[in-house]
Amino acid sequence: MKKQFIVIGLGRFGSTICKELHHLGHEVLAIDSNKENVAKMSKHASHVIVANAIDEETLKSIGIRNFDHAIVAIGDNIQPSILCTLILKEMGIKKVWVKAHNAQHHKVLEKVGADRIINPEYEMGIRIANQLDSDKIIDYIELSNEYSIIELVATNKVSEKTIRELDIRDRYGCTLLGIKHDTDLNLSPSSDDTVYQDDVLIVMGKNQDLKKFEEKGL
Repeated sequence: MKKQFIVIGLGRFGSTICKELHHLGHEVLAIDSNKENVAKMSKHASHVIVANAIDEETLKSIGIRNFDHAIVAIGDNIQPSILCTLILKEMGIKKVWVKAHNAQHHKVLEKVGADRIINPEYEMGIRIANQLDSDKIIDYIELSNEYSIIELVATNKVSEKTIRELDIRDRYGCTLLGIKHDTDLNLSPSSDDTVYQDDVLIVMGKNQDLKKFEEKGL
């Protein structure tokens, strides 16, 4: 379903989001105070505007209220990011996602009502660290402080065993969401499906349970 997005701030992070959303077929309004940044996005957005994103009257004049989703990716100066987020929420934008630069910035964004706060460096650092921690882990997504989703490579230990035989839920308290076999993805596998060496298991659970499964189950 086609959606309408505003992307404010067209540095590396914002421009990447803008390009991908546009590529996925959504309508994207790209805004930045820097003319060069805006010019670079002219072919990767539905509309591009050079504007001051902390000027409420300017935002009103370009029809910001017609959009349900906004991504605030303003540069290293956190004050404009906070002010822009506050203005967008006061104008009734339903979903405002904001890039945070540090923990203090994150706390302030929570106070002013950001719907989701993104910490790219922190989140990527967590994922990379977990991949480095184990040769079995291909990817890692943190859902909360307690729960995560990980992708694990199946070893010879579990090869040619069915999901019923592995009994991942009862033994380790984890949920098997899917199995990747070569280019095929089996979502919600049945108890009779078989795991083979080098398959990728997509597993969700508490962090300590996932660690137990990784160390003892594979």
